[in-house]
Amino acid sequence: MTGPLEGLRVLDLGTRIAAPFCAGLLGEQGAEVVKIEQPRGGDFMREIGPFVDGYSLFWAVEGRGRKSVTLDLRTAEGQEVFRGLAATADVVVENFRPGTLEQWNIDPSRLGERLVTVRISMFGQDGPYSARPGLDRVGIGYGGLLHLTGYPDRPPVRVGVTISDYLTGVFAAHAAVAALYARDARGGSGAVIDAALYGSVLRILEWTLPAYDRLGTIRSREGNRLANSAPLDNYPTHDGKYVCIVAGSDANFARLCKAMDRLDLLDDARFARLADRAANGDTINAIVSEWTATLDARTVEERCVAHDVPVATAYTSADIFADPHFDARHDLVTVDDPVIGPIRQQAPYPRQVGETPVAPTGAPRLGEHTDEVLSTLLGLSTADVDALRAKGIV
Repeated sequence: MTGPLEGLRVLDLGTRIAAPFCAGLLGEQGAEVVKIEQPRGGDFMREIGPFVDGYSLFWAVEGRGRKSVTLDLRTAEGQEVFRGLAATADVVVENFRPGTLEQWNIDPSRLGERLVTVRISMFGQDGPYSARPGLDRVGIGYGGLLHLTGYPDRPPVRVGVTISDYLTGVFAAHAAVAALYARDARGGSGAVIDAALYGSVLRILEWTLPAYDRLGTIRSREGNRLANSAPLDNYPTHDGKYVCIVAGSDANFARLCKAMDRLDLLDDARFARLADRAANGDTINAIVSEWTATLDARTVEERCVAHDVPVATAYTSADIFADPHFDARHDLVTVDDPVIGPIRQQAPYPRQVGETPVAPTGAPRLGEHTDEVLSTLLGLSTADVDALRAKGIV
């Protein structure tokens, strides 16, 4: 793919989501991404469903836009090959437990000084918890998000996707680009970026921490509503869907009353100002819910949009595929997967104004590009690669 990072090379040592997603984002901005996988099995994402004829659709998305090279980093010869590849690269992204690269003799101190190394882990490269294992759920737990998600009278609920992995990947990609800029534009050296899964969640907690620091307030679960704003909820519709209406401000509430044909609510002292509506949140939300329940989701949206009320139906995949806005914006692309053929996926994001997203290359077969990469970047002959393969190193 072309883009602002064209000409840069990224080595993706990651497994699962966070590090590969970071590398993939850089790839969608034009960098060449070379994924290093263990010769036996490869990335764990290849084994996670749902499956089409035994092929992981999860991998089809998260493995796209890169080349696959098999290399056993637990061996001295594999480590030597990797150091050679790193000498041709700009960025290395990994998410092993801290200390793993040091054990394999491929930590940043043994690589080039111009290299930007992104080190993603559960708890960071130092601190008393750094050696602990962990996955997404641990990140949202320690980061403070799990406690805030769900309803106050029920147990915490995870976000519907592995959010700490994706957030960390985004923050890490941003930091990598900043480090590359400092290296190239200011004549500096590379950098080592320490990105912890719990840290990305901690960063998006809004006012949660200062409220505890200054007010002693422990923020907790509020469900789909907010204690300081109403009407705001996910309201049921006649056709079994839910629409989110955000009408907490005085202006938006007045517009919603017009959309509902309930101008009488504007004269009700219980709903006169935002603070009044928040204090009577159950009452005003029930009134809105009774209205939406008589209509289908499309009609609710049409009436709200006609009066400039912020509204959204809780979309399913089918809704996304059918909506003309997504089509007009090219938010879905057809990726030519080498195993299952053309498959519709979410497009690279974001894009520059006026550009149409280009579909990434399909997620590679395990080791699909080993010979190509080792011969092109390191000058190894076919006999050299065959010898490594015979030893199980590639």
